[in-house]
Amino acid sequence: MSVDPATVKKIARLARIRVDEAELPALADEVNGILHFVEQLQAVDVAGVEPLASVVHRSLPLRDDVITDGGDAERVLANAPNRIDSFFTVPKVVE
Repeated sequence: MSVDPATVKKIARLARIRVDEAELPALADEVNGILHFVEQLQAVDVAGVEPLASVVHRSLPLRDDVITDGGDAERVLANAPNRIDSFFTVPKVVE
């Protein structure tokens, strides 16, 4: 399967992507390269191969689901540009 510049133009129109006429041949070559690669992948014998979600067989670490109120105002406010006691302060935005 291969595409020509007219097909690329039609795809671009359907995708609502503006493509200059001069770019169409180069884009057609790129799409043909991708299609050729997909054809190569389809030729690989994968009979008996389990589908993978990841190449690494590892379970994700889980933490205990504990509700906290934070309780660390000093760390939270450490980078605040302005503060009063344990609160952020911001410039007045409504007159």
